[in-house]
Order: sequence, then structure tokens, then C-alpha cells
Amino acid sequence: MGRMLDRLYDLAGALAALAILMICVVVAAQIGLNILARVGGPGLSFTIPSYADFAGFALAAASFLALAHTLRRGGHIRVTLLTNRLPHGARWAVELFVLALATALTAFATYYMWLLVAESLHYNDTSPGMIAIPLWIPQTPVALGLSLLTLALIHTLVESVQARGAILTGEGGAE
Repeated sequence: MGRMLDRLYDLAGALAALAILMICVVVAAQIGLNILARVGGPGLSFTIPSYADFAGFALAAASFLALAHTLRRGGHIRVTLLTNRLPHGARWAVELFVLALATALTAFATYYMWLLVAESLHYNDTSPGMIAIPLWIPQTPVALGLSLLTLALIHTLVESVQARGAILTGEGGAE
């Protein structure tokens, strides 16, 4: 089960990378069009409609879809100044507390993000740009990313409890 979840987190990370690639392509294309307008004059002035909106939506998708993958790979910034000074048992208890708190806060944010997606669908909310995009479309990857982060936090919390239990029963080898 853990391996399957890690593959799911990796898939989300790959989708985040594609979103970043999309940002690069859209912004590079608009820069190319801006250069064309400077060189060729006003007759060759073109703009990709709502390109900034598309780049922003892709940035939100990339940021949130990458969270679970980054957590499981140990890429989040951790402040260990205090925890490194604690005895091993206290450090483990603090880690569990922080994981549980992060899980609760992320689950709260996930719940309300999915409510926002449902509200956007219900009211047919659209973006205010030149191209009106239904807002549920860019909101869904954010909600998915938060859902995966919640799942990854639960996954990490369960692994931490199991690892400590294995150590205490002598199944985990030397500490």
C-alpha cells in the first residue's frame, strides 16, 4: 500500500513539473511575441489572450500538486534547532504532535477547498480575464494537491507510529 501511495505522490509531482513546463512555454511564447512586435512594429503586435491567467493557474497547480511528493522526499524545510536537542523519545513525541497538527490543519484546508470547488461549479464562477475560464478547473488541482498532502501526512504519521512500535518491540533493529 505504501509503495502505491508513493507512486501516486510521484505522479502528482510529475504533473506539477508539467505545469511548470506549461508556464515556461506560455511565458516564452509571449516574450517571443513581444520581441516580434518590437522588431516588426505595431502591425506584428500579438498577445496570447489571458496568458498571465494561464500561467497563474499553472503555478497554483504546480505548487499544490508538488506538496505531497516534496513531503515524502524530505524536501520541505524543517526547523530542527529545538528538536535536535531533545532526547530521542521526546523528539519522536514532538514529531508525532507536529504531524498530527499538520494533518488536522491540512484536512481543514482540504475540506474548504473542495467546498470552494463545489461553490464555483454551482454558481458557474469564471475568471475575469479575456478568456473566461470556469474557476473550478484551476481550483481542482489545488484541491487535489491538498488532498494528497493530507493523505501523505497521514501516511507519514502512521509510518512514524509503526516505526517506533517496531523499535520498542525489538523488531526495528538497533536504534
